Amino acid sequence: MGISFQNVEHKYPTLKRKVFDIALKDINLNISEQGEFVAIVGKTGSGKSTLIQHMNALKIPTSGVVDIFGNKITPKKNKNPKLKNVRKRVGFVFQFPEYQLFEETVLKDVMFAPLNFGMKQDEAKKSALETLKLLHITNLQNKSPFNLSGGQMRKVAIAGILSYNPDIILLDEPTRGLDPKGQEEIMEIFYNIHKESNKTFVMITHDMNLVYKYATRVIVLNGSELTYDGDKYNLFKSGIYENNHLTKPDVINLIDYLNEKLNLNIDYDHYDLDSLLEYLKEVL
Repeated sequence: MGISFQNVEHKYPTLKRKVFDIALKDINLNISEQGEFVAIVGKTGSGKSTLIQHMNALKIPTSGVVDIFGNKITPKKNKNPKLKNVRKRVGFVFQFPEYQLFEETVLKDVMFAPLNFGMKQDEAKKSALETLKLLHITNLQNKSPFNLSGGQMRKVAIAGILSYNPDIILLDEPTRGLDPKGQEEIMEIFYNIHKESNKTFVMITHDMNLVYKYATRVIVLNGSELTYDGDKYNLFKSGIYENNHLTKPDVINLIDYLNEKLNLNIDYDHYDLDSLLEYLKEVL
């Protein structure tokens, strides 16, 4: 098992003495080391960011235990393991990762994390160049990261995470601020890595279209509690999505419309948008 939450609660202090805001309540959850593409969804303020920040010990639980590859994170900070060991195994791509760029060249920036986690200079350079090639930005290696476009900067920042080869990769709204083409490009990079390497990805998103297209599992938070953990198709077939203030993906709305207006019997779990259009060409 990669990451395990055991009765985890997280509270934030308020301005009132002995009054706390509960961000997470009684969370029990397991994330596999390999093979999952998990979407974490829920309305603003439901606890999504707090949950994902526990997955590489950016936050410490108020109560309960978060086990990250055998490293048990508890409220007793002085007894917790070295967090560098945790963060080497669990990478975190923040909402705007380009804000983390700081080196004078792209190559140096991408090499920084591998060097920090103990790679030798030549190994770190090799890993960085391979990652830049994977993201199709090798031509940027000698440029300053601050002279790039927003999309290029985001790719460089993502390369900095991928370059040290973490086992699980956390994504906090990875497409936020990108145009539709940039969103698709970034998501396809993550999804192809997931398919080719069997790495687990955990993604926060408000975009149900991304959930429907990429997720193999959906975790729903509502009012700081875990209210659903399972199959995306069941989530949208049932009323669970409405009860948790979620909307249906565009393709499911289209399927619903076609089933109602044309008396078809199209099932959610058989089609994405592209295959649905091909099906309609055949039957209409």
